[in-house]
Amino acid sequence: MSSFILSVLPFLTSCRRLTLRNLCGASGVLVFLFYGHSSAAMDASGRSQSEAGASALGLAADEDQSVLEVVVTGNSDSELLRKKSRELDDARDKILLPKIGATSFTMSDEVIDVLPQGKNTAIDKVLLQAPGVSYDSAISNPDFHVRNEYANVQYRINGIQLPDGVSALGPILETGFIGNLNLLDGALPAQYGLRTAGVVDLTTKSEFYPGGSLDLYGGSWGTFSPSVEYGGSQGQTQYFLTARYLQSDQGLENAMPTASPIHDRTTQEKLFGYGSTLLGDSSRLTYMAGDFTGHFQIPNVVGLTPQGNYGPDNLSSADINEHETDRFFFALVALQTHAENLDTQVSVFTRQASVHFKPDTYYDLAFNNVASDVSRNSWLSGVQFDAANHLNDTHTLRAGFGFSGEQTQVGNSSTVLPLDAAGNPLATPVTLNDTVSKYGWNLGGYVQDEWILRQNLTLNTGLRFDQMRQFVSASQLSPRIALAYRPEADMSLHAGVSRYFTPPMQAQASPNNLTLFQNTTQQQTVTQADPVKPERATYLDLGVDQKMTEYLSIGADTYYKRSTDVLDDGQFGQAVVLQQYNYEQGFSKGIEFKLNYQQHDFRAYANLSGELTKGKNVVSNQYLIGDPVLLAYLAGHYTYASDAQTVSSSVGSSYRWQRLLFSIDGIYGSGLRAGYANEQHSPGYTQWNAAIAREFDPWQSHSPLTLRLSAVNLFDKTYLLRSGTGIGEFAPQYGPRRGMFISVSQPF
Repeated sequence: MSSFILSVLPFLTSCRRLTLRNLCGASGVLVFLFYGHSSAAMDASGRSQSEAGASALGLAADEDQSVLEVVVTGNSDSELLRKKSRELDDARDKILLPKIGATSFTMSDEVIDVLPQGKNTAIDKVLLQAPGVSYDSAISNPDFHVRNEYANVQYRINGIQLPDGVSALGPILETGFIGNLNLLDGALPAQYGLRTAGVVDLTTKSEFYPGGSLDLYGGSWGTFSPSVEYGGSQGQTQYFLTARYLQSDQGLENAMPTASPIHDRTTQEKLFGYGSTLLGDSSRLTYMAGDFTGHFQIPNVVGLTPQGNYGPDNLSSADINEHETDRFFFALVALQTHAENLDTQVSVFTRQASVHFKPDTYYDLAFNNVASDVSRNSWLSGVQFDAANHLNDTHTLRAGFGFSGEQTQVGNSSTVLPLDAAGNPLATPVTLNDTVSKYGWNLGGYVQDEWILRQNLTLNTGLRFDQMRQFVSASQLSPRIALAYRPEADMSLHAGVSRYFTPPMQAQASPNNLTLFQNTTQQQTVTQADPVKPERATYLDLGVDQKMTEYLSIGADTYYKRSTDVLDDGQFGQAVVLQQYNYEQGFSKGIEFKLNYQQHDFRAYANLSGELTKGKNVVSNQYLIGDPVLLAYLAGHYTYASDAQTVSSSVGSSYRWQRLLFSIDGIYGSGLRAGYANEQHSPGYTQWNAAIAREFDPWQSHSPLTLRLSAVNLFDKTYLLRSGTGIGEFAPQYGPRRGMFISVSQPF
């Protein structure tokens, strides 16, 4: 990490000064002052254009301007690269990545930068500012839910889908490389498959002139996080690099309502590199890679009582020493072509991910009667192709396919206590190994037609086919249809119906050898373990956006989803890994409202959503439920999904006044589910974050230093995210207490 940071620091930007008499032979931005001719054109005040131009530059019209010094801010190569790159970006975003019928929420890097923690805000916390997104603990993976779904979110970088991990703690991507963030949900076009609750579409920053920034961030809980960014261009190539290191004594949500958690230290490293090279006037080769390594202590709950079957009964649960290490690496190469009527992008990618939970064998046996060492490893590679053909003024035909193959290996080395003939545990531990290895694949293809029925009405129809072969084999043909209507310039409506097919995550759906643990403290009361199946759903979405004034816009969206084999997941045991299962049927419905106001340097927004998500009858991995009575109850009743929150809201505002920035945002949640059969919910909560930042010029340069003071949970509200009592919950998790942080950012 340190060598990477030091390697990019020496790069500095520079300007070239030229005189008027040699400008014609120089590359750059040309400024000409032409005067002295009797036929010179006159401006509205009667001055010649030459006089007006001289005045604008602070020059007297009667002074000798035969030699004029100007500042050249670029060169023709960079400007040409910028122009061609933007043309290809527009083609990719507008032609290859249709959004017709979907609900879209967009944040630029400038908007992210004015959040209380700026670019030090993790991606999952950035997404909490979007309508329909609710907060959850890092253990939930991800740390948020879109419209109450368990996870089911895909990430795309420059239109290329990033494969899933295997269940990691916290976000694996760094915020610093984001040029634009767009969240799509609702009735998605046929191009988007597999993970369909939401599409987090990330566009990388574009840097054409050498430069970057160094940021130091730290504060409460021993937090220290330096980061560096650098980007620029060379010839026909542009590039961008970012790196971050984080250490903190609060890596995960606290398991106690105290100001500081017990046993919760983390160290994390993130790297991301991006490059693109123009190949002629209409093609571009893009290549990128990223790496994440995170080490986590698992927070402890004070006051737990040992089971009494192993070790002394006076052990303290504050001394349990469990750890987890997560790793994620990806790399991809993409070729984009742009012609008059045809656009294509083909990419090949690879991803390696692993999770390793290490128990505290002695203490876990004492408190849980089992100590499980769990590892998950996955290597995935694939290809993605998208094409769009502009047939005529009214029809654009799109088609594409994707294929990925994944090799997973799941290991569970459990130290357990054997049972005697009467069913009593014996204090003679044994270790049992359960390992599953599987190669699986997903294949998908689509075709869709964007038909402009008339100037303000567009119909998008599509058909998608997906097939999977993992621990089960299945396929589905999924029609999609959407309408976008603009009855007037300031109003737009969209409506869509989509059929979805969502495969389980292969590493989370692996079977377990239940017979291996018979006559031990890990034997299951429920022995049913049907394989996890893909979810199939029909999704309806209707929304409207209205621009009320030049500065104010509002919107509303409503949706309904009906599913079979509904996917859900949870943590079943002390190992902090997730396992999936299916409800036979389920539904989700909700309504969202949004408001955005932006005038010059002032911005304010508010989002509110009400949602209901329920499922009935667990039909796979039934043993995870544990209690036969509860399993029977779930078979006959619709019950709330573990991730369901009835009301979610987010608000925020920022104002930049000269060199000062003031920023505040907040979230509200009515509480995630809790208790028997998820029939209860945790108490409602609010959290406010705020910051003040100021620019300084200590170096007397054009790159000011920015100092920012930010507060997380400004009013120090204690609130519970997870009670540890719902389905698939093992321990409680609390939101953060008040934290104070300082960041120093210096562009170079």
